[in-house]
Amino acid sequence: ADGRLRVIGAHGYRPGALELIDRPPADARTPGTLALATGAPFFLESRQEIERRYPRHAALAQGSAWAVLPLLTPQRRVGACVLSYDAPHRFGAEERATLTALADLIAQALTRARQYDTASGLARDLQDALLPHRLPRIPGLETAVRYLPAAEGLAVGGDFYDLIALDHHRVAAVVGDIQGHNAPAAALMGQIRTAVRAHASGGADPRRVLALTNRLLTALDTELLASAAYVRLDPRRNRALLARAGHPHPLLRHADGRVEALHAPGGMLLGIDPKAAYPHTRLALPAGATLALYTDGLTDLPGTDPDHALTVLARRLSGAGGPGASLDEIADALLQDHPAGTDDTTLLLLRPTEAEAGPHPA
Repeated sequence: ADGRLRVIGAHGYRPGALELIDRPPADARTPGTLALATGAPFFLESRQEIERRYPRHAALAQGSAWAVLPLLTPQRRVGACVLSYDAPHRFGAEERATLTALADLIAQALTRARQYDTASGLARDLQDALLPHRLPRIPGLETAVRYLPAAEGLAVGGDFYDLIALDHHRVAAVVGDIQGHNAPAAALMGQIRTAVRAHASGGADPRRVLALTNRLLTALDTELLASAAYVRLDPRRNRALLARAGHPHPLLRHADGRVEALHAPGGMLLGIDPKAAYPHTRLALPAGATLALYTDGLTDLPGTDPDHALTVLARRLSGAGGPGASLDEIADALLQDHPAGTDDTTLLLLRPTEAEAGPHPA
C-alpha cells in the first residue's frame, strides 16, 4: 500500500539478511526498485560488477552473476525477481529473452493469486457477517454449534445455520447448504437465511417456511440450489416438527446414548420447482435427547459410501462425550478427528433440558 517492495520469497540468504533489504524506500537504489522503475531487466555478469553497483546487497548474499527482472502486467507493476548464479555468467540474447518471458509468467501468476485471495477474502468476510456470531439463549434448551470452513486454499462455502426464538416457549432451528463455493453462494446464503427467519417469525409452520423460501429462490432465477433442514421445537412440551429440503437426515441421540437417523420424508432441493411441497414430521424430544442437524461436509468424504458414512457418524455421535457431557463437549469430540475436506462443515446440536413443572397450554 505504501509503494515499497516487500520480500515474499527467497532462497540462499543467510539468517537476518532479508530484514535488511525488505521494504526499502521507493526512491532507494536497489536492484528491485531500479528494475521496477525502468520497467526493463538488467543483467550483472560478474561478482566485481555486483560489488561495484550494489556493494551493500552484495555483502548480504553470495552470487557471481545476477539477472534482475521486473514483474509487470499491462495493468500494474507487480514486483521484481532477482536470480543469482554461483559463477560468473554471460547472458546471451536468447537467454535474456527467455528470462524476460519467465518474468512475465511470474507476474501473471502473482496477479491471479492476489485477485483470488482478494475475492476469497471478501466472500469469507461476507459469509462471516451473515452467520450468527452467537446463538441466542433459549429457556429449556441447550445448544451448541460448530462451523468448519473447507480446507485451506479453497473458496468460501455456502453453509448456513440459525436459531430463532419464536415466542416464550418455542424456537426454530435451520441448517442449510448452498451449492457453490464463491461470493454469489455466500450472498444467496444470506438471502435464504433472512427469508427463513422472516417466515418463521411470521408464524409459518416448517412445511410452509421451506415452501415460501423455495418460491423465493426460484423467483430469484439463480442457477444455484440449496438444501435445508428446518425444525420447530417446543422444549417445554418435548415436541418438534421437522421438514427437509434435499438435506441429510438429522440424527437423534437418546439419553441412553442410542442414536437413530430420522428418516423423515422431505422435499426436493430448494430452487428447482416453485410448487414443490415439503411435508413435516412430528417428533418426540424427551429431556436429555439430543437432535443433531448438520451439512454434508460431515459425511461426504472421498471414497466413502453415503449410507456407510451416516452409520459411522451415528456411531461416533453415540460415543461422543461421556455421561453428563455438555453439548459443547459432544460437538468437540464428534469433530475432533474430522478431516478438512472440499466442503464446509456445520453441526448444530439441540437438547431440551428438564421440562418445567405445571400445565402447559395446548
